[in-house]
Amino acid sequence: MQIEINAVKRDTQGTGASRRLRRAGRVPGIVYGAGKDAQSVDFDHKELYFGLKNEAFHSSVLTLNLDGVQESVLLRDFQMHPYKPFLQHVDFQRVDANQKVHVKVPLHFLNADTSPGVKKSGGMVSHVCTEVEVACLPADLPGFIEVDLNDLSADQSLHMSHLKLPQGVELSGLHGEDPVVATILVTKAVAEEGEASAA
Repeated sequence: MQIEINAVKRDTQGTGASRRLRRAGRVPGIVYGAGKDAQSVDFDHKELYFGLKNEAFHSSVLTLNLDGVQESVLLRDFQMHPYKPFLQHVDFQRVDANQKVHVKVPLHFLNADTSPGVKKSGGMVSHVCTEVEVACLPADLPGFIEVDLNDLSADQSLHMSHLKLPQGVELSGLHGEDPVVATILVTKAVAEEGEASAA
């Protein structure tokens, strides 16, 4: 899915200028990377705010329309008002089609209800991780990674090494570790009930 966001170059800087932009319904931001100078920009608040509600906006290569010129970018950071639903600032990083990017992508859990640990043992799925950091070329970046829980039994865990990654995508930032992604927990009451039935 191709997501586009519009921006205009911003010449004014400083707290006062940013405050005036926000009052006018604009969000100050910056675009940097790919060997080019950082560029101050601003965005329409409504467009950006509703874009951020889309999960794919956070983990996809976006097309930034900047004064008629298109650039491929990744969302890197954004700041919200402490208690109001207003964006304060946003950072985008340009991407080079030939250089790997490191991005956190969400996990989508499948078949939890049909797994033996839930269906037969009455267990409950615990999502230990909801996103993973991957490294890949921009063209290979997945919007999400599916986690199939269909074969998971009670008290079993699924680790990062069990994930099926798309071609050209690898996990990053693990430093030799193999963290748990999901596990099926059986409550004490359910376990005792099962033991009583067996007896």
